[in-house]
Amino acid sequence: MNDSLGREGPKRLSAFREVIWDHFLKHGREMPWRATSDPYHIVVSEFMLQQTQVSRVMQKFGPFLERFPDWSALASARLVEVLAQWQGLGYNRRAKFLHQCAHTVLERHNGALPADPNLLEGLPGIGRNTAGAVCAFAFNLPVVFIETNIRRVFLHFFFSDVDGVHDRELMPLIAAALDRDEPRRWYWALMDYGAMLKLHIANPNRRSVHYNRQSRFEGSRRQIRGALVRMFSDGDSRTLDRIQADLGGLHDDRLAGILDELVVEGFLLRSGERYAPA
Repeated sequence: MNDSLGREGPKRLSAFREVIWDHFLKHGREMPWRATSDPYHIVVSEFMLQQTQVSRVMQKFGPFLERFPDWSALASARLVEVLAQWQGLGYNRRAKFLHQCAHTVLERHNGALPADPNLLEGLPGIGRNTAGAVCAFAFNLPVVFIETNIRRVFLHFFFSDVDGVHDRELMPLIAAALDRDEPRRWYWALMDYGAMLKLHIANPNRRSVHYNRQSRFEGSRRQIRGALVRMFSDGDSRTLDRIQADLGGLHDDRLAGILDELVVEGFLLRSGERYAPA
């Protein structure tokens, strides 16, 4: 038993599980990606949900799957088509990684997503925690992972008066509390409880060493990058002057550098003085 639980560890874990399950039975959220165990659908939802509100993903998930219903459809599309469908979710690198992931699943795994977190971590855009989430939600495997709502729950219950908590202190607790018979539903329950906490108390995640306050969006490089990706979703090529005009006459010293970044990252192509979508 984890040392942080003390002698009352088993009793505390039992009471904790009871609270989480009780809340889930009464207030569990319905989401389209919870109505399926299709690995492709689960991966799409996990990419979309990273750093994006659930309400926004609810609006984009169905239309995205209608346009790209499986790995083959996604892989065969141009990146500019994927980005156009992704608009409104932000963090366009995720769309690019998802597009690359589709290619890799087809080429390396014959179109069948592996039910192995170590193999999943080898796919573009999938780290350890996303691999764990996919294993739990697509294959109902008792893999231990953490994300923002799960972190919030464990900080709230077990580190209520502690600052600077590292995830390595939480992971043994997450493993000890895990319902290994129903990992899929257990993680849903944890996430729903974490989402509820966010609405009612000061964010416990501020006590995590991994907490980073999001930087201001207005006028940021991220805002300019997003505007450029949206602009090129029409398929046209442009010179720098045309780009500045289409951005409302923007003359920002960062613009040329951001365009070059997008070329290097594979979002845009450059030929002479003209830029075009990849």
